[in-house]
Amino acid sequence: MEQFNVSTVKDNIKTKLSGYFGITAAEANDTQIYEAVVLTVRDILSLKRTQWHTNLKKLNNKKIYYFSMEFLVGPSLKNNLHNLCLMETYKNALKDLGWDIEKIYAMEPDPGLGNGGLGRLASCFMDSMTTQNYPSYGFSICYEYGLFKQKIVDGNQIELPDDWLDKGEYWLIPRNDKCYTVTFGGKIIENWNNGKNEILYENPDEIKAVPYDMLISGYNCDNVGTLRLWSAESCQKFDMDLFCRGNYEKAVKDSVDAKTLSRVLYPSDNHTEGKLLRLSQQYFLVSASLQSILDDHLQKFGTLDNLKNQIVIHINDTHPALCIPELMRLLMDIHGFGWEKAWDTVTTVVSYTNHTVLPEALEEWDEGLFSLRLPRIHMIIKEINRRFCEDLWRAYPENWEKISQMSIIAYGKIRMANLSIVGSHKVNGVSKLHSEILGKTIFKNYKNYSPDKFTNVTNGIAHRRWLCMANPKLSNLIAECTSDDFITNPESLIEFKKFENDSSVHDQLKKIKLENKIILAKEIKERTGIIVDENSVFDVQVKRIHEYKRQLLNLLKIISMYNTLKENPQADIIPQTFVFAGKAAPSYYFAKDIIKLIWAVSQDIQKHPAIREKIQVVFLEDYNVSLGEKIFPASDISEQISLAGKEASGTGCMKFMINGALTVGTLDGANIEMRDAVGEENIYIFGLTSSEVSDIWLNGYNSFIYYQNNRTLRDAVNSLAEGWNGISFKSIENYFLSGKNKFADPYMCLADFDSYIGTYQKALENYKNTDNWYRKSVINIANAGFFSADRSISDYAENIWHAKKVK
Repeated sequence: MEQFNVSTVKDNIKTKLSGYFGITAAEANDTQIYEAVVLTVRDILSLKRTQWHTNLKKLNNKKIYYFSMEFLVGPSLKNNLHNLCLMETYKNALKDLGWDIEKIYAMEPDPGLGNGGLGRLASCFMDSMTTQNYPSYGFSICYEYGLFKQKIVDGNQIELPDDWLDKGEYWLIPRNDKCYTVTFGGKIIENWNNGKNEILYENPDEIKAVPYDMLISGYNCDNVGTLRLWSAESCQKFDMDLFCRGNYEKAVKDSVDAKTLSRVLYPSDNHTEGKLLRLSQQYFLVSASLQSILDDHLQKFGTLDNLKNQIVIHINDTHPALCIPELMRLLMDIHGFGWEKAWDTVTTVVSYTNHTVLPEALEEWDEGLFSLRLPRIHMIIKEINRRFCEDLWRAYPENWEKISQMSIIAYGKIRMANLSIVGSHKVNGVSKLHSEILGKTIFKNYKNYSPDKFTNVTNGIAHRRWLCMANPKLSNLIAECTSDDFITNPESLIEFKKFENDSSVHDQLKKIKLENKIILAKEIKERTGIIVDENSVFDVQVKRIHEYKRQLLNLLKIISMYNTLKENPQADIIPQTFVFAGKAAPSYYFAKDIIKLIWAVSQDIQKHPAIREKIQVVFLEDYNVSLGEKIFPASDISEQISLAGKEASGTGCMKFMINGALTVGTLDGANIEMRDAVGEENIYIFGLTSSEVSDIWLNGYNSFIYYQNNRTLRDAVNSLAEGWNGISFKSIENYFLSGKNKFADPYMCLADFDSYIGTYQKALENYKNTDNWYRKSVINIANAGFFSADRSISDYAENIWHAKKVK
């Protein structure tokens, strides 16, 4: 941005320091200079947004509204400066004022607005929609504490409040002019008058939704996206009389109860209160957002009759599925639409992305609980279901079983995935395999009933963040070898493939990788006290801790290496550093046991100098975007080892790929498309296919056979009960052999172990040949362009949203 040079940036920072704190730059402390810098960048974005919206008002481009319960945006300062092409300008301005910009970057917390892949994907999509000049808006909740801050104490995960707003709130612009009321509970009274049904609420609970806008910068473009975050407040006025009479608790009760709605992301739902809070959060999000959308539309057009031609609403998994009945409610109860007209509008504008093939992960709500909390929405869903089941009866007369499976309400449960499918005009999976499995298994009946509704959009990542910003030396090397066209046209990365056999490029890649390893090794030492060998192979598995992700399979491999070295410390094993990171859900106790096992193995290795010269294990607590920006560029091997058919897509695999790591993985999720892109010789695939997994389960899977027939595996499993770092993990041994919930080894770690070990050893052998390894690395980087969010968004815009860029 030409109007912002070093001199103007310095003046802007000085003005903020003077205006907000009454001080000079020389008098400012760390926090004050950080706030001043953030506010100047926010001002730039605000100016751009005003210009963008002024131009947008003259056009009739379809607007894209993206609903997600989480947006894992990561720190914004560095990302915004990168996208505004002002990194050097701010670096030099701050240097002139006596400050190091890296220190300022380090002060910013990761916003607590997301958990893992779902939220990170939503943020990648916002970056891409903005950069490509789509009129786009995200909606979520302004969580006060986010998920939780993870602390590992003696191997135990401790959940602490994540108070990200302390320094993160400066990016948020309060919009008190856009508040809305969200209604819960009460008794519904239907008042028919002149053929119209007036809906009245008796004794409802009302919550005020207060919006805070976070501005999303696109890379070197005119657009500024808006992520609107809703905070909950009481509609009741503060009771001064009660307060003055000393009844302090009752005076503030309404305020405290209301704020609970936006307090924490994903409250534990293993009790009724938690379930009720989650349901309330989901409705709060969709109701406030839809009221905002309709008001904006009316302000521009004066009518909602053209709504279905002017907007799209995309729901990221089932958490925002209540937007379907809520939009029906608003159109009918508030704006006078009839049922058919409202339903036609809803099913034209809404589309749905599914993110799981695990039946137990599909949301369901107890109908009794639902009807008490959301009585009007319950009435509308019942009518949607009645009409849908009538259609099914005509299509499948007397087929009660099929109709029951497809029904939105059945057996006292409201099925949110079913509601999402029925109320959307398009439903997509997030990888080719995932979409195929959906159509053959959990959504088979729907696919047969309305085949044109189902499609695929393979996930993608914000390559400008995960390559250009996180790994600038690699980005610069690619630009020197080809051009910088890949920044906005990621599929032009394929031009880098011309250098797959160039030894000088291999040498530069190796040098860059080592420099990134040194950065990560420093981070590991600061966080854990463990000193790792920067020249070792960095083997990394970072993702949510879950059985199907199979961190346990990785551990069995590591334990088998440990056993080999304990038997023969001189064994020919190339030095390796195994890095784990990820959070376990607070109520997922088995996942917490997996973390404890990783920690215990790490501690045990530290006690044996001869072993730790060859292998090290580290668990990095509180994994987030900031940590990921150090991990991905430093990784040699990417562990993508979920059981085939269980991972919907995964995006971590793409971040590793674009940073030159090679994948050891199963034929699951996006791994299949990565293999097709790079060729079988440039990725390390092992294990059962999804169809083989199904066949084995049908015929009866017996993990004990694999345990019995493989001594290396048997010794590794036996060691769990014997103990690590003085702690017995008998429960995990039982999990593999005698079963949890009647099935032993439900994610077939033992069945895939032998193939995994053989494939991993092949990767290690290849690593020894530098030119061969980095030739494969070049091929992976060059083919990573397809896996960018830019391509994903183009697919959505063309095939699902039918939206066009602003030119």
